[in-house]
Amino acid sequence: VQLQASGGGLVQAGGSLRLSCVGSGRSFGRRVVGWFRQAEEKEREFIATIGYTKLTEYADSVEGRFTIFRENAKNTVYLQMNTLKPEDTAVYYCAVSKYVSLVRAQSDYGWWGQGTQVTVSS
Repeated sequence: VQLQASGGGLVQAGGSLRLSCVGSGRSFGRRVVGWFRQAEEKEREFIATIGYTKLTEYADSVEGRFTIFRENAKNTVYLQMNTLKPEDTAVYYCAVSKYVSLVRAQSDYGWWGQGTQVTVSS
């Protein structure tokens, strides 16, 4: 599986961005896909995940502000980010899980995109 993440950029606090993750292969629509982020000098952390049935899970830090959704016809998973805060500044990565259930641990994801930078100014 190959992944291409895009959509990052510079935005003011309170603004919105939509990230996209395009996956290769006909089975992408049946895979669990997650978003993670890594801020400078911090460890990579789980943000959100979506299953092939479109069930979702979120980290507490983004619950209610971020929405993960997918368009299987386009082999794309999105992360809609609203009410952005300076602490959301990070490189955001999408990844495909090795399993069929929703998981949060990085070790449960076997394929990773290259990352896209999100910077939120105060």
